[in-house]
Amino acid sequence: MTDKNEKSRDTDKQHSEHLVHQLVQRIDTHPGDADAYYELATVLVDLNSYAQAEELLMKALGLFAAQTDVVEKLRYGLGNVYYAAQDYTKAIQQFDQLGSQWKGAGYLMLAQSYMANGDHKRALAFALTALTSQPQDPATLQVVAENLLALGDMAQAAQYYDQVLALDPKNGRANFDRGLVAMVQGEPYATYFDLAKQQDAGYFEKGQQRLADIERFVQAQQGKTDK
Repeated sequence: MTDKNEKSRDTDKQHSEHLVHQLVQRIDTHPGDADAYYELATVLVDLNSYAQAEELLMKALGLFAAQTDVVEKLRYGLGNVYYAAQDYTKAIQQFDQLGSQWKGAGYLMLAQSYMANGDHKRALAFALTALTSQPQDPATLQVVAENLLALGDMAQAAQYYDQVLALDPKNGRANFDRGLVAMVQGEPYATYFDLAKQQDAGYFEKGQQRLADIERFVQAQQGKTDK
């Protein structure tokens, strides 16, 4: 890691720690401010303090148990704590209990939780449900596309990636994955990879193994066709 990146990380950490101090004071002064609990938990997640964030939100759920709207938001926050901590089973339990106000966001997080657990069929079902309430949301469209790609439905994945890129053309991750789909389908793909390398070099580098695997798959399929 470069000195510049280390300084940036230290600055972010100091800022987050300062926010923690401010939010703790805000809760001490205004213990009925539910948003302060939610915001503090979010900052604690940024600091990887998942146990503290969980404890805080569990306490808040007890304090505000009579306020349905507040409970919904806190439950969504708790689901995000578990998701960030990679405890997807607990995350799913929280998101699954959300009411109508948070259902759209909750369905998307359910989709991402199931996807992280490798259950792409369920993830796709929840992503498509989330899409009904937010059809132009690039993040939701991308989750649909990623699960279709994982399930091997390249034609449909291509359609959803194209929608993502129409809304967010500088999305390096989507460009890279769209390139993988194009490669499998025998379509021109180099432009997608060039854009991905410029827009998200980290994801491009991580994807090199997938790229090599798909190149071998395509070559094998071509070999069968030639015989």
